[in-house]
Amino acid sequence: MAGSGLAASSQPQRSGGRRAEGSNADWMGSLAPALSTFPLAHLAIPGSHDSFSYWVDEKSPVGPDQAMAIKRLAKISLVKKLMKKWSVTQNLTFKEQLEGGIRYFDLRVSSKPGEVGQEIYFIHGLFGIKVWDGLMEINTFLTQHPKEAIFLDFNHFYAMEDQHHIYLINRIREAFGSKLCTMEYVENVTLQYLWEKSQQVLIFYHYPLYQEYPFLWPGNKMPAPWANTTNVHKLLQFLETTLGERAEHGTFHVSQAILTPRVKTIARHLIRGLKNTLVHRNLPMILNWVKRQKPGVMGVNIITSDFVELVDFAATVIALNDLLLEGHRVVTKS
Repeated sequence: MAGSGLAASSQPQRSGGRRAEGSNADWMGSLAPALSTFPLAHLAIPGSHDSFSYWVDEKSPVGPDQAMAIKRLAKISLVKKLMKKWSVTQNLTFKEQLEGGIRYFDLRVSSKPGEVGQEIYFIHGLFGIKVWDGLMEINTFLTQHPKEAIFLDFNHFYAMEDQHHIYLINRIREAFGSKLCTMEYVENVTLQYLWEKSQQVLIFYHYPLYQEYPFLWPGNKMPAPWANTTNVHKLLQFLETTLGERAEHGTFHVSQAILTPRVKTIARHLIRGLKNTLVHRNLPMILNWVKRQKPGVMGVNIITSDFVELVDFAATVIALNDLLLEGHRVVTKS
């Protein structure tokens, strides 16, 4: 997971021209009609890990998700620059990810200790953009693409009391309004179901207050087992094992196809950063694993990756849905 935070008057500086591979902005609306009746929990859906971390603020304080020792070290400006190399897990903005086909977003959020008010920011070591700014960017895309549906998984909260949660939940409601999908039996939620209700957004909220809001889904409906390894072979074995343990009914499922650096990994490759140390060399093997998967009951559902544009990740995941269609044709003929 990752985060981002942004001072009200500043804008992230970004290099131009970055786009996810291919044009998958309307892939859900373009699926074969038969697939629109499949539960979303049975479709293959591409997602991003620490989705908001494409920009982090080196000038802001270190986030409350970090140990005190890191906070002390971060008073040295070079330390924050190095932190950024390991905090950023995506290059593309929300809009660019959406245009590239990403439909699941992994979100961790925080208040800024000492800041007046209740503003909430994305966070991953360093603060990123305001959550509100990200929600508005996503909502603009959804308004322009009414047949696309997304999953927003708020799974880590830092420096947040109940009043911060209430503020954030109200901002979510304000951003998406009638696009929010109310809690329902997982197997009932198909694209056709959402289109008939003009709903596009499923919010998963890993905090007890979800019970007070019908448009918040509990976090246990979106299990995301984490391998916590730097070894790609152990990661792939873990993904296979946890898929085999997936519940047949009642939940979605996230396969986190990501490698996680240990402290010694960071120490050995301090200047190279996450992308150059772990991601670049292992993504081809991870993508080959994705290509061998099949969605459906007990199959893959949501698959997440770091730096989703480095390989044709989203298109590869989306293409798996053709396997469902083949199975559907066989059943129909028989």
